[in-house]
Amino acid sequence: MTRTELETALDWAAAEGWNPGLDDAEAFWQADPQGFFAMEDQGQMVAAICVVNHDQAMAFLGLYICERSYRGRGFGHALWQHALGHAGSRSVALDGVPAQQQNYARSGFAPAGRTVRLAGPLPAGEATGISPARLEDRATLSALEAKACGYFKTAFDQQWFSDTHSRHTLVHHDGGVIDGLVTLRACRDGFKVGPLVAPSTEVARALLAACAEQSGGAQVMIDVPDDARDLAALCADLGLRQVFSTTRMYRGAAPMTGSGLHAVATLELG
Repeated sequence: MTRTELETALDWAAAEGWNPGLDDAEAFWQADPQGFFAMEDQGQMVAAICVVNHDQAMAFLGLYICERSYRGRGFGHALWQHALGHAGSRSVALDGVPAQQQNYARSGFAPAGRTVRLAGPLPAGEATGISPARLEDRATLSALEAKACGYFKTAFDQQWFSDTHSRHTLVHHDGGVIDGLVTLRACRDGFKVGPLVAPSTEVARALLAACAEQSGGAQVMIDVPDDARDLAALCADLGLRQVFSTTRMYRGAAPMTGSGLHAVATLELG
């Protein structure tokens, strides 16, 4: 896939209701430029997928879309099989919608837990101890998120934790040490929070209060894995409601995730 074709794939994702961020393309691309694939028919892109190699042990599959008039004709499946080869011996993760889970299982993917999207405007609160992340913080933030999700996304994080006009990362300090983080990004519709990593409900509440200030009462979405029950309970307390869910699936060994409150960075890249 070319960089321009990635923009097209994200437009397709928007048409499917996936609501990508306004600045997703560059961060996605820099995660692994060789990990994006397109199928063409007579010079026209008809299917897209990514299998991004995050580290030596883990890859993530996403953005799997076939143009509607080409569905059911084998184009998407052929691209799927080709793209999976990019992962080599790595375990591969994906976040699958319920309707596709049986198809993914036929390719060796096994379920490992549910991720719930919660949405709504965030209420105002006390954003105590919160400040903007600095570029020199990126290695610390990457390590914090890796501890939560179970694998490093170093190339992706270098871009994701670098602010743009529509994506901002905030941190929480405890005694001068960063112990929590959140990224808020403007999307085609509203905002998405992700990742969020916090050592306690109090820190998570402060991080979300800072997101409330920046989102200005607009709809905010956050993808919470089912092992982060305290974060899900906090979001419910703040008035967010479930709008849909996916299942995290792995082909190969699943990583060892950390305890604590955490939300997924993006369903497309993990």
